[in-house]
Amino acid sequence: MQQIVLVIHLLIALALVGTVLIQRSEGGGLGMGGGAGPMTSTRSSGNLLTRTTAVLAACFMATSIVLAILAGGRTATPPSIVDQIPQATETPAPSQEPAVPLGD
Repeated sequence: MQQIVLVIHLLIALALVGTVLIQRSEGGGLGMGGGAGPMTSTRSSGNLLTRTTAVLAACFMATSIVLAILAGGRTATPPSIVDQIPQATETPAPSQEPAVPLGD
């Protein structure tokens, strides 16, 4: 399920990038157009590319949320360090033999 939504998400992303690149620039990059602003623009706000961009952006957001939900349900909690401590095993008692010095 997650792979299917991921493929749809990537296709929407590519379509969104393509749609944005196809649109004609208004010439006022970063708000430096001056004048009265977008009210005097000859480009109507309801044309097909603008609506397509809005629909694709909404679909992109929806698939992003779905992917986040799907990924959130599968997070494996890391095991606790306490669980990794080996169980206490009986160690043999040290021998009572005297230590022999080496190299004398």
